[in-house]
Amino acid sequence: MRQEIDTINKTEYQEVVNVWESSVRATHHFLKEEDIEYFKPLILNTYLDAVELRCIRNNGKKIVGFLGVAEQNLEMLFIDPEYRGKKIGKTLLDYSINNLNVTKVDVNEQNEQGVGFYKHCGFDVIGRSELDSSGKPYPILHMELKK
Repeated sequence: MRQEIDTINKTEYQEVVNVWESSVRATHHFLKEEDIEYFKPLILNTYLDAVELRCIRNNGKKIVGFLGVAEQNLEMLFIDPEYRGKKIGKTLLDYSINNLNVTKVDVNEQNEQGVGFYKHCGFDVIGRSELDSSGKPYPILHMELKK
């Protein structure tokens, strides 16, 4: 599979949300079902329009990983569980750093795989919030790319 970075059309937002949901279900075991249902329409109707989106597609043109960036902050990076471990996340992250000037990312503290991934890729924890941006009790680690 060629790992080419592509843009995302608004008509593909539902496909993006499907990747988000399957990724979250595979990695964010701490989230309750009601949290996933709470975030789904927000992502579809609000969050995706607020970020610059890029994706990687499989050979059938299906989106298998995507990222969203706003103001040098990596707001979202999600990979279809079937495609994890194939360097898609690393390819997207490197692209965001080199082409979209990403220097920061916020990660759920309980998403240990995510925290480990960003540390491995050169990010350090510089702060912590008890609540997520929606005021839910999921602590967030604020991470920044080492200079």
